[in-house]
Amino acid sequence: MIHTNRHTRKFFEGADATPTPRADHPGVSGTAMSSRPTVLVVDDEVELRQLVADALEARGFSVAQSGEAADALSRLEGFAYDGLVLDLALPDGNGMDILYAALDRYPDIRTVIMTGSGGVPEAVAAIRRGAIDFLTKPFSLTDLSNRLWDAINKREAETDAALQANASAFKFDDVVGAGPAMKHVLQRLELVSGMNSTVLLIGETGTGKELIARTIHENSPRRDYPFIAFNAAALPEGLVEAELFGHVKGAFTGAISSRVGRFETAHRGTLFIDEVASMPMPVQAKLLRALQEREVERVGDSKPVKFDVRVIAATNRDLKKMVREGTFREDLFFRLNVVPLPLPPLRQRREDIPLLAQHFVKKSCRSNGLPVRTLPQATIRALMAYDWPGNIRELENAVEHAVALSGRSTELTPDLLPEDMINPGRTELVSTVTIPDEGLNFTSVVSQLERELILRSLEKTGGNKRRAARLLNLSRTTLIDKLQRLEGSKSQDTTID
Repeated sequence: MIHTNRHTRKFFEGADATPTPRADHPGVSGTAMSSRPTVLVVDDEVELRQLVADALEARGFSVAQSGEAADALSRLEGFAYDGLVLDLALPDGNGMDILYAALDRYPDIRTVIMTGSGGVPEAVAAIRRGAIDFLTKPFSLTDLSNRLWDAINKREAETDAALQANASAFKFDDVVGAGPAMKHVLQRLELVSGMNSTVLLIGETGTGKELIARTIHENSPRRDYPFIAFNAAALPEGLVEAELFGHVKGAFTGAISSRVGRFETAHRGTLFIDEVASMPMPVQAKLLRALQEREVERVGDSKPVKFDVRVIAATNRDLKKMVREGTFREDLFFRLNVVPLPLPPLRQRREDIPLLAQHFVKKSCRSNGLPVRTLPQATIRALMAYDWPGNIRELENAVEHAVALSGRSTELTPDLLPEDMINPGRTELVSTVTIPDEGLNFTSVVSQLERELILRSLEKTGGNKRRAARLLNLSRTTLIDKLQRLEGSKSQDTTID
């Protein structure tokens, strides 16, 4: 590691140590990218790191800094940076571990290695692993900036070109995501959309199963015919069969006229059966027969009706487990599981949260007739830190909540998000407190609530105090001080976790 101290500037070449913005550079003018690309600078030499950060800020980047491997890894867990400027020699870890973690989570991140002359072999190894370039100290800050800009803009251009190339055949405008998980989903969509094969969408509630089903339909030869959605869990057991297959007049109490079922309505188009695991066993048997014979019998009628329908089914349950337990027919499972397509939960594709949030901001503002609000970094970080048990649907609702409360503000600040996102557990904890007629010890109760919040944040982060502090919008030092005070003893923790 090169120790800079008072001589930091000697590691950069000449006059560009404090560069001025280039008005003609892509990103400064705003012609090539719509927002400032984000870069994480990792180096334990404070003055050197600050010079690099200042230079990149001056040339149109939004820069975060880290002086430790643990902190850098924590930041990469919670935010999808466009670029990474990395020194491989760090006091608490190997910079190669940071590179591996960054590329594993964000394969498109553009990384430039900073190294002394003795670190060239390691830098070359980093290039082989996926870094775009390395610079040996002393180096030009202008050169660093230009290499980052060129790499990031090239990535954007490649993405745009790929989207344009597919535009005539595939339209995935509403499926938002650029991370590896969603790239895999999009690749599968391209392969299956033009086919007639049955698709089984597997994913938690709120992962966008109906959106994916509609996307498959819109990119299929059946796009000019109906897309019919049917939720098997939304109706009483007795009505599921009648809704799905239709019924004739007088077939049951209340059947005052004949009705065409969903299979017939979707003729030549696509039938989406959501929550298929909720189907009663008798209906499962009739669904299996319909899929095998390509015909249905309306309830109360024995005359078969032929149909031509592509079926897309969806479930948030483990159908294989249900088959073993005897609650779902094995033969029906095989009929539906022709092309299984798992949809990742939002917590496993955190790199897509900024894109999704921006998408929902535009959608909400447009539907409410408002100018588009901006999402500051503090809000994006709050969204990235949340676990999203309700997945994409919950994220859309959170953005809608923030837009509704924004008033005349042009920014959606973190305080506009739902309470349980910015103060995890606060509503639940406060609701458990009762105030007796004789009163209570306010200081004691507040201390108990404070302690519980801190313990829950530590549990959520696996004991990582730095990440726990971020969840509570505290500094790590403040969190440790509070722990010491609340526990009534001095903490012996002097390490950086």
